[in-house]
Amino acid sequence: MAQARILVADDEAAIADLVAHVLTSEGFEAKAVYSGADALAELLTGSYSLGVLDIMMPGIDGFEVCRRVRAASDVPIIFLSAKDEEVDQVVGLSLGADDYVCKPFSPRVLAARVKARLRTREHPEASPGVVEEAGIRVDESCHEASFLGAPLRLTPKEFGILAALVRAGGAPVAARDLYEEVWGEPFSLSAGNSVMVHIRHLREKLAEIDSSRDCISTVWGVGYRIATGAGN
Repeated sequence: MAQARILVADDEAAIADLVAHVLTSEGFEAKAVYSGADALAELLTGSYSLGVLDIMMPGIDGFEVCRRVRAASDVPIIFLSAKDEEVDQVVGLSLGADDYVCKPFSPRVLAARVKARLRTREHPEASPGVVEEAGIRVDESCHEASFLGAPLRLTPKEFGILAALVRAGGAPVAARDLYEEVWGEPFSLSAGNSVMVHIRHLREKLAEIDSSRDCISTVWGVGYRIATGAGN
């Protein structure tokens, strides 16, 4: 599969360059630009797989870039902005953006969001936001999860962890990655314990539905994974 091209636009060059560097290290081809006008011109070429846009750029801001791009293209757009009020996020998503990440941000979380959006684009036949593995179904668009058809009552962080594990398709996910994606904060020495406690609660809730199997396996020295034998 061709290498995905990502455009990063932020009038703070240091941030744009940092994001482009992080995405390049994750295996993408990333280009940084420093104005809304340049972002608009680049995205309208149709040569990018996804755009990461700041909102508060002089001249043409990120909202206007998104509005104009959406009139001509369905390329995925992620806003990366210091505007963290709910109303700003609602406006951004209503304009057609696919995701919204607030500053300050974890580069690893942003990379995970980019990968998730690209996976959705690669598999358009799947229901938007719905992932399934080993009898576990997670619908991220409406924040619902079930196991073997029975609904799961999860806290927001339990839901986020389960969604990340199911998205991985049985591959192990490091505790660091789970914490930074779900909590949106840099990993610390105590963070591993927080993840472990939430994993234990998830296992208990899954076991209430079917106690004959361990649906979440610990991969020692690596992280956690969905046990793909479950639900077969």
